[in-house]
Amino acid sequence: MFTSFHHFEPTEARAILQNAADARQGIGIFEVTRRAPTTIALMLPWAILPLLFTPWIRPFRWSRLLFTYVFPAIPLVLLFDGIVSCLRTYRPHELREIVAKLTAAEYHWDVGERPNSAGRVPIAYRIGHPGANVLTS
Repeated sequence: MFTSFHHFEPTEARAILQNAADARQGIGIFEVTRRAPTTIALMLPWAILPLLFTPWIRPFRWSRLLFTYVFPAIPLVLLFDGIVSCLRTYRPHELREIVAKLTAAEYHWDVGERPNSAGRVPIAYRIGHPGANVLTS
């Protein structure tokens, strides 16, 4: 799952991870958003992108121009969604708490953050796979 885990409440998130463990299936969850001022600040350029690229989106629609430039609903929705996503993203210690409450024999969890390829905003991850029942970070 990429940049979607923050949409789930803790009980739902736990159920998703528990299901993977019960089915003895691997699962990888990655989040680019995070609760940090720098990441939240990056949502402004994200919201400005439609202003730059909308004229080149095909098929052409007048409504897209209207809601991007005249009534900037599209950039404002992107800004709002980005900020809310950042604020809802689980922190590594919250993920560890969720994983710690799972009942899974012979299942391995890795939870942490790694810098992305550009070296800026780290990507939070949680990876689970059948193996020793261990939590590493």
